[in-house]
Amino acid sequence: MAQQVYTLLVEVGRARDDGLPDGATGAALVCYASGKDEDEAVRETVAILKQAGLAPIEVTGHGSINERLAESHEIPEEERALMDRALAENAVIVAQMEPLYGED
Repeated sequence: MAQQVYTLLVEVGRARDDGLPDGATGAALVCYASGKDEDEAVRETVAILKQAGLAPIEVTGHGSINERLAESHEIPEEERALMDRALAENAVIVAQMEPLYGED
């Protein structure tokens, strides 16, 4: 099966030296990850984030680009470029990181 790129929303908690701002309780990350299937993309993403010193708590899959297009999601060019890069490099790309505070 060919590699595809999956859109993942990852919630991370705090870990020592995670680089998150003081007072943050964690963060939400939008990632684009390549894999033969979504499960592989999730495993790779969790492994990479742990290597980066983050503490993944929960991963929500939002499907492959084809699945998202079939659901009429609009995917801007900047997002497509990051997805193309994830596929070309067989990589996990963190597209956005939003710190979470308290009861976010």
